[in-house]
Amino acid sequence: MIQYPNFDPVAVSLGPVKVHWYGLMYLLGFWGGWYLALRRGRRDFTPFSSQALSDLLFYIVLGVILGGRLGYTFFYNLPNFVANPLVIFRIWEGGMSFHGGLIGVLVAFWLYARSRKLTFFYVADFIAPVIPVGLFTGRIGNFINAELWGSPTSLPWAMVFPTDPDRLPRHPSMLYEAFLEGLVMLAVLLWFSRKPRPPMAVSGLFLTLYGSFRWAVEFIRLPDAHIGYLAFGWLTMGQLLCIPMLLAGLGLLALAYRRPLHAA
Repeated sequence: MIQYPNFDPVAVSLGPVKVHWYGLMYLLGFWGGWYLALRRGRRDFTPFSSQALSDLLFYIVLGVILGGRLGYTFFYNLPNFVANPLVIFRIWEGGMSFHGGLIGVLVAFWLYARSRKLTFFYVADFIAPVIPVGLFTGRIGNFINAELWGSPTSLPWAMVFPTDPDRLPRHPSMLYEAFLEGLVMLAVLLWFSRKPRPPMAVSGLFLTLYGSFRWAVEFIRLPDAHIGYLAFGWLTMGQLLCIPMLLAGLGLLALAYRRPLHAA
């Protein structure tokens, strides 16, 4: 068993103002994704100026924060929100939904593409390979917060998390997700997008990879206690939300490779 480092979720305290590591991880994810996007924007087959990317980042930040928080509220935390609507603003406590954030980002892509007279998938295919940077830092934020841990295990890398009332050795499932959804997806998508691909192909691969990895990790990641398993003693809300992602991803890949390379 590995000793959990017992992080302080608060990185800096300035009087009544507390800066949480979870929020800093989001900032790091946005910065890292923007930096990689700048490098990608210099390629002749996906040109994006630094000003255009800065404008797009503004749309994405709004989409991630608003969509992620609203998604968590309506998918996972609706009773608490009804009892105390102000909980929706406590982002530093955790409680962001990837699936909600994805919906917010898709809306942001559409709005940005429309304002610049670009196609939706020109924007989506360009940004998809850098999104895993934010997924990685977000899961590290979950680890620092000691949240979203997994089921009990006797594996040598199990950890006892201070937020676990049972104090059992558990899978550090947030680190599994950081590795798969962050590092593995980043490497695969950057490699796949190094040369021109048919429209929708990169986006389709992103949805397929994330849906597959998240579905798999959910088998050992415990569901939210107030929701539990939805069916069969193992189906979680995360897995349920991944089903349309997987179908959409596979569908986009199928469509992409049935169309000419330069189709609009």
